[in-house]
Amino acid sequence: MVWTGTWVAERLGVELIGDEELPALLGLALRRNPKRAHLLVSSVLGKHVPQHPSVVYGSGLGLGLRVRELLGAEDAGRAVVLGYAETATALGHAVADGLGTAPYLHSTRRPVPGVTTAGGFEESHSHATSHLLLPEDPELLAGKGPLVLVDDEFSTGNTVLNTIRGLHERYPRDRYVVVALVDMRGPADRDRLTGFAAEIGARVDLISLAAGTVGLPDGVLEKGQELVARHETGRPALPAPRTRTRTAPAGTPADAPAGPPAPVRVALDWPADVPDGGRHGFTPGHRARLEAALPAMTTALTRALAPAPDHGPAGGPRVLVLGFEELMYAPLRLAGALEDAGLDVRYSTTTRSPVLAVDDPGYAIRTRLVFPAHDDPADGPGERYAYNVAGGGFDAVVAVVDSAADTPELHAPDGLLAQLAAHIPRVVLAVVPSYTPRPRPRPHPQAATERMAATEAPERSSMLPEPLRGPAFSSYAPEEVGWLLQDLSDVELEAPTEEREEAIQRGGAHYAESLPVEYQPSARYQELFHSALDASADRIAHAVGIVTETVLAEKSGRPVLVSLARAGTPVGVLMRRWARHRHGLDLPHYAVSIVRGRGIDANALRWLAAHHDPADVVFVDGWTGKGAITRELAAALRESDEFAGFDPEIAVLADPGSCVRTYGTREDFLIPSACLNSTVSGLISRTVLRSDLVGPDDFHGAKFYRELEGADVSVAFLDAVEARFDEVADTVDTDVKDLLAGDRTPTWEGWAAVERISEEYGIHDVNLVKPGVGETTRVLLRRVPWKILAKRGAGADLAHVRLLAEQRGVPVEEVDGLPYTCVGLIHPQYTRGATGADGKAVVSR
Repeated sequence: MVWTGTWVAERLGVELIGDEELPALLGLALRRNPKRAHLLVSSVLGKHVPQHPSVVYGSGLGLGLRVRELLGAEDAGRAVVLGYAETATALGHAVADGLGTAPYLHSTRRPVPGVTTAGGFEESHSHATSHLLLPEDPELLAGKGPLVLVDDEFSTGNTVLNTIRGLHERYPRDRYVVVALVDMRGPADRDRLTGFAAEIGARVDLISLAAGTVGLPDGVLEKGQELVARHETGRPALPAPRTRTRTAPAGTPADAPAGPPAPVRVALDWPADVPDGGRHGFTPGHRARLEAALPAMTTALTRALAPAPDHGPAGGPRVLVLGFEELMYAPLRLAGALEDAGLDVRYSTTTRSPVLAVDDPGYAIRTRLVFPAHDDPADGPGERYAYNVAGGGFDAVVAVVDSAADTPELHAPDGLLAQLAAHIPRVVLAVVPSYTPRPRPRPHPQAATERMAATEAPERSSMLPEPLRGPAFSSYAPEEVGWLLQDLSDVELEAPTEEREEAIQRGGAHYAESLPVEYQPSARYQELFHSALDASADRIAHAVGIVTETVLAEKSGRPVLVSLARAGTPVGVLMRRWARHRHGLDLPHYAVSIVRGRGIDANALRWLAAHHDPADVVFVDGWTGKGAITRELAAALRESDEFAGFDPEIAVLADPGSCVRTYGTREDFLIPSACLNSTVSGLISRTVLRSDLVGPDDFHGAKFYRELEGADVSVAFLDAVEARFDEVADTVDTDVKDLLAGDRTPTWEGWAAVERISEEYGIHDVNLVKPGVGETTRVLLRRVPWKILAKRGAGADLAHVRLLAEQRGVPVEEVDGLPYTCVGLIHPQYTRGATGADGKAVVSR
């Protein structure tokens, strides 16, 4: 039998090195990506390659039994299993079934209103959105027993390390078990996880079916690019749809095309009290009720699959059960039940992952169906895929979706069902009800008041200090902004940039636990700042007017501006000045801290709720990049009913990532306040969150750099922009009417671009891709930059970026078709021994 990695191996020289089981578990394919050569394709996962359901389920079940043996009965009885969306949701569930007594939760990319977020993380090499943890039981992850993390492939360990780091801060425990079908880490990645485990004082074990590495010869990227280009524009990825005869209804013209038959919808009678999967948690009790309901559902499916007496193969139909992205476990169990009933069944699921298809027996992805997303995804519309389905010789397909995905897009002429019907004679649709967690009962107002008194919440709010104000804290006038922060000016927090970068990437520190040494601009750089300010002040003023007028039009009463420190603070001050200048309004304005991965300052929100109506609060930021802070704020406000009154919408000056509805512009241009650090932000540092400095009843911290007063241009920046308010007032009045009448729905195209760039440049971590002029500037001022991508032809907006890059010895790569003016890439494998920008993000053999 031909190995399904032969085609790629022969053309690129890629090889699997390690256990002899690897070729049976993995094939190779090419990513539809000119700068990534290969993709490992599992033959037992049930995602890209249709497989016997008994093989798919058995692989996970066996791993779970091994985990149980490793832990022993007592620890296995206290364990919780966490799987990764989308590929490992069923694998993790099967591992939990193997453990027998463990509750199961998988991460999800589908936000669910009203469900408390227990955490979240970003996948290091993701082509999709961030992962959320949404257990119905908020205490599911809070136990001290072992946490078992399950993914299909353990390549670098970044995703697992990010997860453990985030969860350990909130729910510390002393043991973790990592489970994967294959462990393909190199020695450096193994050492990194071992070192991280030692740092947090926990034991981390790893179990897999096989282990090894991928051998990549020199020039593999160039050869891969050539192959992708040749085959992407070459022969079609699909075989021709099969032709079949069917009787046309009476009255149909003789020459009218028959077309494919309509899908048959089958009523599954899924048990109402059983979740459709592990998105909100799945217990052994749920599994027992599912097992009891499977026979009746199997009977219903068998009847729907039965061919007419004069049709179909003599030995019974060859059936594919096709799951849907994260919905993998329910269709897998249904497929297994059909297999147990004697049918010839294979199982796979649709996916977000774009892969090249080549119709060759030595290639893992032979065919590709392409169709639009049909579950109204939070990150916007896009293509979805089903691999190795067309041309697979199937006589029938059971498409299993949840009710949230049973939409008009599913049934559209270009939708999934139509694509299946063009290649498979019989299409059966089975819809599993999307599980909605039961709402947690709200206490009676009087009971809530008594409970708050018992827990001293009102006293804690009243004990929070009043906002810090200039000139004692910041160079802004006291009425311009109140800082809901604590003053850490006397604490030594700065560390060399290289030292910080290494600690952050090794997982030994969070970026908010220290501060970079403040960049001191050279005379040449300061001249660039003043030139940029003079050239763009009217453009900034126009954007300030647009965003402020939008807020005033959509917020009744008197809005309370709350800037996300520190990039949002100058924008909040300018919005306050516009409201006063044009309308005579004196808007309250505060600055609060928000930290990626740790949320917004909860005590700051409590202070705001005690002094203002949360419904009046408008969060303000400078600009969007990929929208990480937008997501962070939304997730933080969902976590507690205490903050339900706050609106997570952010108003920004510039929204090049198309992440918000309220913005001054969506152009990516130079905002002069992005050129500098504290010297354009009231001499205030970036915010700090460290457990030894910030207690549970404290505001997050920051420093006031009084010693930099001679270089401060904070007020000069504000005055220069305000001086242009009258000049742009008429165009603002006209443009804001057009904006309010138009469609401002976020498309999240910036996030999609970041994911693409992360894939194309082999970075494996979207956190290391910083899009837009503002974020690129931050990379050059605060981090260890690897390279800068600049839109070809970008002019004055990038003068300061080019100067900073020149000073730091960072290459600037001109790129065609870049959706941003520029993108900053942080060194993806940084240590202080790194040689710098060598053009390779992944070490090759």
